[in-house]
Amino acid sequence: MQPFLTALPARLMGAPPTFISHPRLLAALPSTGAAPASGASLPGTPQLQQLIDGFSTWALMAALAGMLIGAAVWALGHHASNYQQAANGRKGVLVSGAAAMIIGAAPALISFFTGLGNQVSVK
Repeated sequence: MQPFLTALPARLMGAPPTFISHPRLLAALPSTGAAPASGASLPGTPQLQQLIDGFSTWALMAALAGMLIGAAVWALGHHASNYQQAANGRKGVLVSGAAAMIIGAAPALISFFTGLGNQVSVK
């Protein structure tokens, strides 16, 4: 049997794309010439990037734990013929799955809305 951490998906164990250095987000940032679009020259950027990477990884692990606990509660509730417990377990699985989906899609969502914001012009 594999240890738990080696059985996690590669997305959790690898370096996830960050909000600061995500390629699609960097492409959507405006380039005014006054400041670099990458933000690499700003003080504290590497520390902020590490903080966001770590938070993203911990949030995905928490979503995974919530999904496992929700599945166990759902199974126990179903086995015990306890509708309320089974419904709560089902709700836990769905909420944890939605949280993982939002965490994983956050860089793309930020890039999308940044692109929409860049299309706004004042006349």
